[in-house]
Amino acid sequence: MGIFGSIWQQIQAMRWSDYFDIIIVAFLIYKLLPLFRSTGTSRIAWVVGVIIAVAWLTDAMNMHALSYIFSEILAIGLLALVVLFQPELRRMIDHLSNMKLADIFRKKHSQDMEPVITHTVRACETMSQEKIGALIVFARDNRLDEHFKNGTMIDAQVSERLIRNIFFPKAALHDGAMIVRDGRVAAAGCVLPLSDSERLNLDLGTRHRAAVGMSEVSDAVVVVVSEETGAISVAVGGMLKRHLAPQTLERLLRNELCPEEDDQEQTLEVKLVQKIKQSELLQKMKQNKLVEKIKQQKSKGGNENDHEK
Repeated sequence: MGIFGSIWQQIQAMRWSDYFDIIIVAFLIYKLLPLFRSTGTSRIAWVVGVIIAVAWLTDAMNMHALSYIFSEILAIGLLALVVLFQPELRRMIDHLSNMKLADIFRKKHSQDMEPVITHTVRACETMSQEKIGALIVFARDNRLDEHFKNGTMIDAQVSERLIRNIFFPKAALHDGAMIVRDGRVAAAGCVLPLSDSERLNLDLGTRHRAAVGMSEVSDAVVVVVSEETGAISVAVGGMLKRHLAPQTLERLLRNELCPEEDDQEQTLEVKLVQKIKQSELLQKMKQNKLVEKIKQQKSKGGNENDHEK
């Protein structure tokens, strides 16, 4: 009871500002956690966590030499991190600078993205069959404003015909990337940063490296159609998923672009549709059984009449 009693006393001693402080810190942690999904940021967090853990262990175990070394490392650790992880830190700052306060509190609706996903999948399927290269970026929390400068602003409704016209081989904007933001085609012909990851295959071209690079510096979902093979790929969080079927592409885009808040409503709608279909099937089965019984009775009656004759 001593521990719980002391905790209860501290809770009673807290002021309203302390509660407000805790809520703000929790909210910031919740919003900053998605930043650590990228490989570069996770490397920074892992290195810092290991150094702090080892420094704490050496101090607790009274290992004076190691404790002195790690204390000095922590003293100059900020400068060392800036030097060693300059590209990753720059990407984090770019990501934070592009996030607006309105975007943090804005509620997204999956219904707005349903036609966008449908038209995108149809266009990618057609371009895959015709082996037309494409690079489509779906912006999420990161607004990608800095990439609009080297492209052409469009602000048009997403449609299969528009996507195919943009990436037509003789079109003026087919070499760059098309950026979709807020359910509309925001810009096209945009130049994306290339990934320098050593994990990528050497046979990947500029489009695929640009897709992975864009997914590394932002939370965007990038769709690629290969000009050589017609294969469809998706880059998310620095990872490239290759050779996707149109059905798999549609499922992946729905999972990434449709918010989780609307999943319950969608599942309820799906359950209702399934129940309606099941009831219709049951009625058809009952009708078929009745028809079969009538046919059997008629056939029996015909056989009895034949015997009587």
